Amino acid sequence: MSAYRIVANKLRITRILRVETESPTVKTFIFKDKTCAKAKPGQFLMLWVPKVDEIPLSIMDTNENGKVFVTVKRVGEATAILHKMKEGEVIGIRGPFGNSFSLEGGKALIVGGGTGLAPLWFLAKKLADEKAKIFFVMGAETKEELLFRERIEEICGKENFIATTEDGSYGVKGLATTPLKSLLAKKNFNMIYTCGPEKMMREVFDLAEEHKIPLETSLERLMRCAIGLCGSCVVGKYRVCKDGPVFNSTQLRQIKGEFGVSKREFNGKLVPLE
Repeated sequence: MSAYRIVANKLRITRILRVETESPTVKTFIFKDKTCAKAKPGQFLMLWVPKVDEIPLSIMDTNENGKVFVTVKRVGEATAILHKMKEGEVIGIRGPFGNSFSLEGGKALIVGGGTGLAPLWFLAKKLADEKAKIFFVMGAETKEELLFRERIEEICGKENFIATTEDGSYGVKGLATTPLKSLLAKKNFNMIYTCGPEKMMREVFDLAEEHKIPLETSLERLMRCAIGLCGSCVVGKYRVCKDGPVFNSTQLRQIKGEFGVSKREFNGKLVPLE
């Protein structure tokens, strides 16, 4: 194991600096960690909730002052307890782990949904720094769940931004994939990036293949060790924590039988994606 990976894998204790409410079920936690502050878009960290559990989280943002931002949806015991934590309380951090999105120039299409918008916001910000032309499509069940909508729209411009909601409360009524067919028929892109519900990402992948556009996606699986030892995050021949979490079109073709189709339970059994 490299010296960098040894440092990244060491548990570091820090305190929550600030908590921001993004929606009724989503909060962003800000803390300082000089190692994770060097992360690139797409990488993740392991956050330890004392006496409860350690959970994997995509890094939503960093800044030059060593601050790190993670956006967390309340979905289980650990995230429910984390949501109750306040400024000044102690958490543990390991990371950053995994690979990152490539920062391709030219015209980029970003498609995201749910908390998958967190690493995509980080990506969009970095792509804007590289002077890329960004077109962004985001989706959620309701308007209040459209995370980072205003800041993303500001980066891309209103003419290059589409929001969708399943209940029609904002933007186009439907899923994030709803406007893609007509969009891809009218515009050319150098790269498509996507993160969110896996069935959505599979649809985006299939459309990218149809239009012969390179794609990168961030996969989510059970993460325990985060360094490729335990095998809990295996998909096909890949370990998501070490070989990913970002995978390109070539890699996704090799795992088409599982990508968007199935996942593994804690006992390793493959079960259909809901």
